[in-house]
Amino acid sequence: MAKYMPVIGMEVHVELKTASKMFCDSKNGLGLEKDPNVNICPVCTGQPGTLPVPNEQAIEFVQMAGLALGCELRLESKFDRKNYFYPDLPKGYQISQYDQPLCENGVLEIPNPKFQIPNKSQIQNSQPEADPPLAENVQNKKIGITRIHLEEDTGKLIHPKGVDYTLVDFNRAGVPLMELVTEPDIETGEEARLFCQKLQQICRYLGISDADMEKGMMRCEANISLYKEGEGKLSGTKVEVKNINSFKFVEKAIAFEIERQTEALEQGEKVVQETRGWDANRGETVSQRVKESAHDYRYFPEPDIPPLKFTKEYVENLKKHLPELPAAKASRFTKEYGLPETDVEILTSDKNLAEYFEQTASELKEKIACKEIETVEDKAIKLASNYIIVELRKYLVENGNNISEIKITPENYAELIGLVACGKINSSAAQTVLAEMYKTGGDPSQIIEDKNLAQLDDAGELEKIVSEVIAKNEKSVADFRAGKDNALKFLIGQVMAATRGKANPQMAEEILKNRLKQ
Repeated sequence: MAKYMPVIGMEVHVELKTASKMFCDSKNGLGLEKDPNVNICPVCTGQPGTLPVPNEQAIEFVQMAGLALGCELRLESKFDRKNYFYPDLPKGYQISQYDQPLCENGVLEIPNPKFQIPNKSQIQNSQPEADPPLAENVQNKKIGITRIHLEEDTGKLIHPKGVDYTLVDFNRAGVPLMELVTEPDIETGEEARLFCQKLQQICRYLGISDADMEKGMMRCEANISLYKEGEGKLSGTKVEVKNINSFKFVEKAIAFEIERQTEALEQGEKVVQETRGWDANRGETVSQRVKESAHDYRYFPEPDIPPLKFTKEYVENLKKHLPELPAAKASRFTKEYGLPETDVEILTSDKNLAEYFEQTASELKEKIACKEIETVEDKAIKLASNYIIVELRKYLVENGNNISEIKITPENYAELIGLVACGKINSSAAQTVLAEMYKTGGDPSQIIEDKNLAQLDDAGELEKIVSEVIAKNEKSVADFRAGKDNALKFLIGQVMAATRGKANPQMAEEILKNRLKQ
């Protein structure tokens, strides 16, 4: 039986968060306004006699994205009219870009799902004189970017329940929309998901868009075809899947479509070139319409907007203003802070989270340098990383907050980490303090004092408590002396309970062991 191989290219639309719309001065609310048709004007509603004026910031945003993705920036570009008729398109055409996009020929690297690090047994079983066995594939996979261009978004159609008419909301009409088209380099739904997630991360680092898929700020379309092994890669029939509004559904929609096309081809059927939609409730793609070709849109240069011309100096200036991007930041975090890659990946996944960690680390370094905190710098920074990744992110997820919205300042967070690192409070007390800090933004030292959470490390006081615990738990004492190690953990727990979690656990364990040997 013939084996069919998938070929996938992505088209990703990203709404840009400029102050005003693409070709007018109406406020850019990204189509998220509570009331319909409040941020509109004669230009974005397509009134006769109006003239479009390009948004300079939107053009710059797209060029920044192009530079971040290694694209070539055209020094000459233009806008074109893309003609098609739909109720949410006010003018009956869309101002877009056809043959002279702002950016071309870029690349985005994603983690290669096929990459496998050789395990220890593989290395041990290899010949001593030979190099360790190579991984199946390179660690990162490069996805080519064909073009990035700029256009205007459409309005929204509202379908009220129980009525036989449709309403149009033009708030979104004219919102700046960046469209990115990839090369057909993607082979699986997983790779497509990783690509879209990386693109979202870069958009957020650049500050050009929040790219929130659930809110429609980022919309993904997949072009999928299958070719028979041994034939040309692009010999299959392309099907476009639209209406994908989450990363999870990007992966699922592509997996479904590969399976659907494979089954059709194996049964001798032909795949029809068409546009299909993703139905999340049914978990399948559904046919919508026959796919248009470029000539169906009757592109021609936009007569109301002069061609765009840029200088090399302009491009160089844009490059200078690019922020540190995720890959560069991750590399620096690994070198500068000595953190494991798994920690770095989480910390740099969000720009605000990365900045919060860096500010905390900076505060810790200052406190250690001036002897306010007496601990090893590397230990304190690793502890800060652990608490942010595990404890703080737990509250962020529970409350649906972004790190930039919390009340805890990096200075206070660094103080909390310092108190834990120095042994002033134990981990149990630290979690209590952190919970209160998250609610109030209060000073950790004051919270510790108010709640009497300072760690008990008075040897004499702990000796008394350990004596009482031993006296009350004769069976556990006997079990420990009989070689049952779990009995010690139970006894330590009893000491912690007796001190309401304030006992220094290391000191309590040491005292217990000494007493139990007597």
